[in-house]
Amino acid sequence: MIVLQTVAVAFAMFSAVPVPQFNWTEKNMRYAMCAFPLIGVVIGLLWFLCGMLPLPGAVRAAGFCLIPVWVTGGIHLDGYADTCDALSSYGDREKKLEILKDPHCGAFAVIRLCSYFAAYLALCACVQFTPQAGLLWMMALVLERALSGYAVAAFPMAKNTGLAHTFASAADRATVRRVLALLAAVLCCAMLALGGWALVLAALAVLWRYHAVACKQFGGITGDLAGWFLQKTEIWMLSALCACQWGGLL
Repeated sequence: MIVLQTVAVAFAMFSAVPVPQFNWTEKNMRYAMCAFPLIGVVIGLLWFLCGMLPLPGAVRAAGFCLIPVWVTGGIHLDGYADTCDALSSYGDREKKLEILKDPHCGAFAVIRLCSYFAAYLALCACVQFTPQAGLLWMMALVLERALSGYAVAAFPMAKNTGLAHTFASAADRATVRRVLALLAAVLCCAMLALGGWALVLAALAVLWRYHAVACKQFGGITGDLAGWFLQKTEIWMLSALCACQWGGLL
């Protein structure tokens, strides 16, 4: 029962998928981050289905682009937008953290979101769907969430409030780190076996950049920064997938 509650907590917080509602407790939040990658499985399965259906190219590209938004409810895009606003301010650490808390959407956030969707849709239109590409992308969606969950358990927090702090403080951080690091390692090996070395490199490069930006400019990570990381990882891995297909490597 506690396993189902743990999965339900992860889906309730990080997706728009209807799940039974439970009160958040110390027990069902302890390993909730370990269930976070399961949302990537759901997105990947729907992405694979969209690729297999006999749809016009434009409709398929739109489906590839919108499925992650529909499944997650846009929670990570919200963090991406807020972080883009904060990074564009060029203020000090306190100013950036203050911008993250601001519920209003600034001009830079709108510009970056529009640019993001334009680039993401264009990349989706370039994807040549094959079962290999679909499986590789499903693993990429799980990998980015495994790395994001690992970061919540391993990286310093920028503040002692907020979503990331809530999950980090409730988690058995040592166990979560071990489980998600092992999952990420297995996924990287599987992706390498399928020829997805460029996607793995992209994910690890963005993880390194995430740690550097978070620690230098914010003093640690927040829930918004976690969303920024996930969206950046996703678009760079999608770029790597398209580049590999264009270059005949997949």
